[in-house]
Amino acid sequence: MTGAGAQDGSEDAGHRRFSGHIAGAGSTSGVRLVVGRWLRSPLGAFADVMLEDVDGRRHLLVPRPDVAELVAGVYRFDEVVDTPVRVRTDRDRRRWHVEAGPLQVDLTVGWRTALGALLRTVPGPLATSTAFATAVDPVARRVLPGVRTRGRSGGRTEWYGATDQHAVVALAGSWQGSPLGALAPVEPAVRFGFSSTPRRPTVTRVTTTIGPLRPPG
Repeated sequence: MTGAGAQDGSEDAGHRRFSGHIAGAGSTSGVRLVVGRWLRSPLGAFADVMLEDVDGRRHLLVPRPDVAELVAGVYRFDEVVDTPVRVRTDRDRRRWHVEAGPLQVDLTVGWRTALGALLRTVPGPLATSTAFATAVDPVARRVLPGVRTRGRSGGRTEWYGATDQHAVVALAGSWQGSPLGALAPVEPAVRFGFSSTPRRPTVTRVTTTIGPLRPPG
């Protein structure tokens, strides 16, 4: 499968596609988080949160067992929390309000980044294809340290096809009752899988393709 002709949210030859947005942000408390807002997927629409705390413990906050099974089967966590995950946005999507059990956070989204402007020039079917993600992976690694667009995690190959990006310009909230503080870079990089989010806090529109489970070798 190249992914070029598949529809968002589809399954094809064991490949599953998830279309939506990923918000990555750090905080002055040391907590770093990745919020997935998936509008179309084989599991329907849902949101999830991957969070690494100041001690380096990796938490997955998910709303349903089927989502937990999928995400925890691909990425690595020290704790999986089954809890309602809600992401509310305003009309122009400049405010994200995230409620996920012990996490409450508000993100303010700002201007389109230079990378976002460049991504918008690539035709959507090409930008979200696995072939394109494979081709641009060496460039992504050099331009955005820690970021990969293709790799293996949990015995599966995964591809990220980004089509737009905006800066996150403010953050406020709490984790387990303690204030998160202000917005900060995603530093150190999060360690859930083969790729981190960009160091600079951003919201990226993306199609993620997850391949079938294959043995090593």
